Amino acid sequence: MAELTAMKEEAAEAGVKVLMGYNKNVCKYVTRAREFADKHDGSHVTLVSNNAYENTAESLGECFERNAEGMLKNMAIHELALLVSFFDVTVENIESAAADKEFSSCQTLQGPSGKEWTDFDKIKFTIKTKTGKEVSVQADRCGGDVSYAKVEIDGKEVFRHSMPDEDDKANVSKLEAEYPGAMPYFFSQDPDYITVKERVAAFCAKGKEPTGIATIEIACETLRVAEYLTPLFKEQLS
Repeated sequence: MAELTAMKEEAAEAGVKVLMGYNKNVCKYVTRAREFADKHDGSHVTLVSNNAYENTAESLGECFERNAEGMLKNMAIHELALLVSFFDVTVENIESAAADKEFSSCQTLQGPSGKEWTDFDKIKFTIKTKTGKEVSVQADRCGGDVSYAKVEIDGKEVFRHSMPDEDDKANVSKLEAEYPGAMPYFFSQDPDYITVKERVAAFCAKGKEPTGIATIEIACETLRVAEYLTPLFKEQLS
């Protein structure tokens, strides 16, 4: 956090705009869910992020150690960036943050080094802001290959869009053949990272406004939110 804040301050002094690579800020399934929710009063958005690690102590222990910063600063950081970018979430604007105890799980596991690590293997939570917005996030290390965003009204699901969708599956199959053994989410997110790179390149080359791309200011607040929520949820689940 200190390093990123120092970079933000240095960039501000130099008058330089710094853009970040949060790919889900531009991805299709989130964009379409947000657009649907904006058109329908009473909508509640849930952002669901899944990875395909094996649900074993050995697999998760290796994951916990390799991503020692913790799930909210690692896997779910993209969802937190969405909350900061589009749902008015800041540390100061959080009215309440509640973990779903039935879904969520926090474990202490041994990594390959023999050291123990405590982290969420899955977490679901709802944030309400002081400005009246409400949004949920669900992240599961062992949830499978498909991530999605859904919209509910009065507790009933009325919209869902997944990643990959039908249009993307051909590209996923092509990349799986080209890069065997890589985690499936790399293939699913490939088009989104291309979009991020194209918009950043267009900004650098032509000054075109990089629609949806997160700035370093958003990144700093996202890290603040992650650091605020992590001990809060661990306490709620203890």
